[in-house]
Amino acid sequence: MNKVTAAITGVHGWVPPYILDNKELETMVDTTDEWISTRTGIKERRILKGEGQGTSVMAAEAVKGLLEKTGVKPDEIDGVIVATSTPDMLFPSTANLVCDKIGIKNAYSFDMAAACSGFLYAIEVGANFIRSGGSKKVIVIGADKMSSVMDYTDRATCILFGDGAGAVLLEPNTEGYGLQDAILKSDGEGKDLLRVKGHGSIEPVTPEKLMKKDHFFYQEGKAVFRFAVTRMADAAAEIMERNNLKGDDIAYLVPHQANKRIIEATANRMGIGMDKVTMNIERYGNTTGATIPLCLWEWEKDFKKGDNLVMAAFGGGFTWGATYLTWAY
Repeated sequence: MNKVTAAITGVHGWVPPYILDNKELETMVDTTDEWISTRTGIKERRILKGEGQGTSVMAAEAVKGLLEKTGVKPDEIDGVIVATSTPDMLFPSTANLVCDKIGIKNAYSFDMAAACSGFLYAIEVGANFIRSGGSKKVIVIGADKMSSVMDYTDRATCILFGDGAGAVLLEPNTEGYGLQDAILKSDGEGKDLLRVKGHGSIEPVTPEKLMKKDHFFYQEGKAVFRFAVTRMADAAAEIMERNNLKGDDIAYLVPHQANKRIIEATANRMGIGMDKVTMNIERYGNTTGATIPLCLWEWEKDFKKGDNLVMAAFGGGFTWGATYLTWAY
């Protein structure tokens, strides 16, 4: 009997219609389009507007598109996993809310929190449900409404992030395609360098905490950059070495969209040109858990069956990792 792998058999994404470009940000904080573009590669980002509009809204739209294009019915889904750092609420899970919006009634569902590396963590967990034989169809979603934790008076952070969601369908494969290997790592010493401190059990919401802005995103940019530029590249290089892959063997690098310079450093470490790198940071900014599935969605038409892809990410905590997969369709 052939080995069972978990293969991506469909992908879809969704971003809000509202565009917050650098010119508008110039009217909000002391910054310029040139400053943002040259340092980050970002020109615009999408923002989810409206009362009662949470991460589950975007995730559900991505799943609706995914089910439609793959011809899969909601009652065929065995599991739904949402990688997010901005859940609709502490509980129930955003995944549970997505299932309710879509009409998925017979599946397990839960969230995973690993910041910008969350999608890599979640897709490996989803793949293990497939490999075990316990599940036949698992949806893995990366979705974040980063605008909900942004301080739009802080020019160092509000320029970086946007909102969006992407979803993939995982199914069993016996032809050798699909997820081949994953390296997932973390280091909790990064907890004070990249975080949202408020709303957790250690910092319950109080009027005083709200005044201190502990519920907003915080990072020490230079320190985070140093960690990210080495560890994301290290993970990508390590997974290539472990699987005897050279630069010529890789069809595409699908990196987390945090910063253009970090992406370039990762590609250089892998020995591939930028023509083999999927990038949409210019239009979407950093959508945290959604960046990688959004890239898969936008480059889906360029992928060929049998293509070797490496997905790599770095996120708060710290978390980081790389996944090697062979495209299945």
